[in-house]
Amino acid sequence: MAANRRPTLADVAHEVGVSAKTVSRVLNGDGPASARTREQVLAAVARLGFQPNLMARNIRVGGPDTTVGLVIPDLGNPFFGAVAGSIEDTVRDRGLTLLMGSSADDPDRERALTDKFLARRVSILMLVPSVGADHSHLKSHRAAGLPVVFIDRPGMGLATDHVVSSNRTGAHDGVAHLIEHGHRRIGFVGDLPLNLYTRRERLKGYRSALEEAGLTYDRSLVTNAHDQKGAATATAQLLESADPPTALFAGNNMVALGIVAELSRSRRKDIAFVAFDDVPLAEALEPALTVVAQDPEEIGRAAATAALARLDGDRSRARTVTVPTRLIVRGSGERTAPALQVT
Repeated sequence: MAANRRPTLADVAHEVGVSAKTVSRVLNGDGPASARTREQVLAAVARLGFQPNLMARNIRVGGPDTTVGLVIPDLGNPFFGAVAGSIEDTVRDRGLTLLMGSSADDPDRERALTDKFLARRVSILMLVPSVGADHSHLKSHRAAGLPVVFIDRPGMGLATDHVVSSNRTGAHDGVAHLIEHGHRRIGFVGDLPLNLYTRRERLKGYRSALEEAGLTYDRSLVTNAHDQKGAATATAQLLESADPPTALFAGNNMVALGIVAELSRSRRKDIAFVAFDDVPLAEALEPALTVVAQDPEEIGRAAATAALARLDGDRSRARTVTVPTRLIVRGSGERTAPALQVT
């Protein structure tokens, strides 16, 4: 079998020394086959990395389907929705259809979805890697020519293209903005865990802004929150501490919504606040929310463009595309710190 194409049913049949019809019977369970033949076929399938074509397995052998598989962590997160919409717009021009599923940031669920997409013999596989997922199982598919692109975070165990935001620079800019308005105690509310690439990079940006301003990093000002409810609780705990922050930096858009809810509930209008990533109706809040905005449309477009280039035969080394962020000043991040704040 040539190294630059994906294994077919015929390749499995040749490997075992049986007919393609026999391989099809074993995989589909729709005809007689001895236990030994079944064992040999399944071993060859695993060895070659063959994935049955669920869309046309009884009609044809070979070629990929005209679909793009996309795995994201959360269908309800507007950021990933915007990324997916941009990908769909880009691949539609090539006659490709987007299929999408949610991993809930669970490695096992991500693997199950990925396997289903591979079984459909998608033309392109794109995914936002789950924390702790190992993607080495995709090596044979990548080597056989399947375009694989990681979005928002790099994957593990596979060298392939990935498209990310300028997380560290963006967080640095947001925290530096708060420091410019006199704040010296700035709380960081971000999602678990630290081995999540985006949180790690944004926390590094937070720390670099403090260091640049000559401020000491205080671990007690850094809290963990994964969703709105957790962010609201973490915010309340920070503000009720013995030496509370005068400003907050949200590590993502879902956390930002929890902070907004808690500040509203506690009627704290004295706390400056900058969020990483924009949120719906940010301009309708009082004051309007200052954010470090990502560009999900450009992230999706860049990811799809990279994948299509691979589909067209680009075999150059894997590369990283970093999409810039921008600070949008609206009001919440411009509240000045109390004059007597301890430095």
